[in-house]
Amino acid sequence: MDFFESIIATLLEADNYWVRRSFKIELTKEDKRSIKKPSLPRPEIDLLAFDFKNNNVILLEAKSYLDSRGVALAHLQEVHEIPTAKYKIFTCLTYRLMIYARLKEQLIACGMANEQTVLSLGLAAGNIHKKESELVRNFFSKEGWLFWSPEDIKNKVERLAARGYENDPAIITTKILMR
Repeated sequence: MDFFESIIATLLEADNYWVRRSFKIELTKEDKRSIKKPSLPRPEIDLLAFDFKNNNVILLEAKSYLDSRGVALAHLQEVHEIPTAKYKIFTCLTYRLMIYARLKEQLIACGMANEQTVLSLGLAAGNIHKKESELVRNFFSKEGWLFWSPEDIKNKVERLAARGYENDPAIITTKILMR
């Protein structure tokens, strides 16, 4: 488990989501052949955020990229027929729909969803290329996806300092830094 993912999971929980981490999607051999990726390893979603009140599950990718150029809007807007690159769930519709279908089957089978459960995508980014946060937010909004910019994450982390004591490294660190 990536530490950035762990912090994002804590922030989701603070926003009243139930979270599953590193969730593997079971694709069949036929699934993999249909997307022209017969040797694809099991896809893994960084975080599943369950909003049981609204019967919604967000498949959330957490990308820190803190000491890099950051997430670039152009990479998220690419369109691929075959799932490639690091943002394939965002850029390949056939892959995304297959992931949605298999994930929903898995969640229903283990009692964590029902036929009416709505699946959607999300991205939490620790760094955005060339300060493109608002452009990414607009793109994600048009798609109906959740986006947490570095600024959103910072604000959510700061709010953790106001919470009561919890034995969680993110909350403890926030309380130390915000004194």
